[in-house]
Amino acid sequence: MNTMVIESKQSQETGVGLEPSNGFAVTPHIEEIVESALAYLQAGYPIHFSGPAGIGKTTLAFHVASRLGRPVTLIQGDDEFKTSDLIGKNDGYRKRKLYDNFIHSVVKTEEEMKSIWTDNRLTSACRNGHVLIYDEFNRSRPEANNVLLSVLQEGILSAPERSRYGSAYLEVHPDFRAIFTSNPEEYAGVHKTQDALMDRLVTIQIHHFDRETEIKIVEARSGLPRKDAKIIIDIIRKLRDMGVNNHRPTIRAGIMIARILAHRGGHAAWNDPIFLRICQDILNANTIKVTRDGKNLTQEKIPDIIQNICKRHGKNGKNTEELTFIPETYCGSAAGG
Repeated sequence: MNTMVIESKQSQETGVGLEPSNGFAVTPHIEEIVESALAYLQAGYPIHFSGPAGIGKTTLAFHVASRLGRPVTLIQGDDEFKTSDLIGKNDGYRKRKLYDNFIHSVVKTEEEMKSIWTDNRLTSACRNGHVLIYDEFNRSRPEANNVLLSVLQEGILSAPERSRYGSAYLEVHPDFRAIFTSNPEEYAGVHKTQDALMDRLVTIQIHHFDRETEIKIVEARSGLPRKDAKIIIDIIRKLRDMGVNNHRPTIRAGIMIARILAHRGGHAAWNDPIFLRICQDILNANTIKVTRDGKNLTQEKIPDIIQNICKRHGKNGKNTEELTFIPETYCGSAAGG
């Protein structure tokens, strides 16, 4: 899945303008999610895409945001975040000196030291009515995200630190919308989210897409023929169904294989050494943690899974149904064919 950026400026005031990309794979499964998300957002409620890493939550968030037709502000969760990283902070001082020589030979000097406040992305998004995408928000500490509570419930951004620069409260623009994404709490670097924040979000659970959707995503993102995309996805899904490494490999691995294969001019075939090399390198990384007595349990099976699936598709890749896999017969290494 992909979303095209049509305008990108450095200023936090303008955000980023987006429009849906022709490369975004739309299937009934995805469209159902998108339409539900848009309905919640248009009703004024923030949404939250939750699910395993690598399944397309962020891309889906950008696509939904692009459908709203508003500039987008992106924040990526960070364990080092403080509230000031969201709302803003004192960013130095400005010194002003005035010389008054109205009367000849009499010089009057005045100096003024004024601190400077700089808004950060949440404040800018609230003021200007942007769509906020807070990606992997639960990587930020809960106390940093407390400022969101009044934003999402009362439509007020509370920033007491701004009081000496103006009002400590900012009324949120009526067009402001928020999209959150998160990974499961058992992932490394992820914090447990406070109940008060979760209670303000409409959570949409995102799981691995169906086979047809994954095939279309790989086609759209790589430009490979459909027959090659089907083989790649069936390899990915077979390894995933073995359930050895926390829902991996994900669609992200399939996209990586497909794009590199297209770049190198290869084909998804058992007798294509380029394809075998790419699969080995990318899929090994997705299974390397699964070991017994220091030996990888899945790595040695990858060549046989690739061979089995390629053979079942046949030379022309005409198999369009969900494959019923037979137990792998170990026919030797990838090099041995």
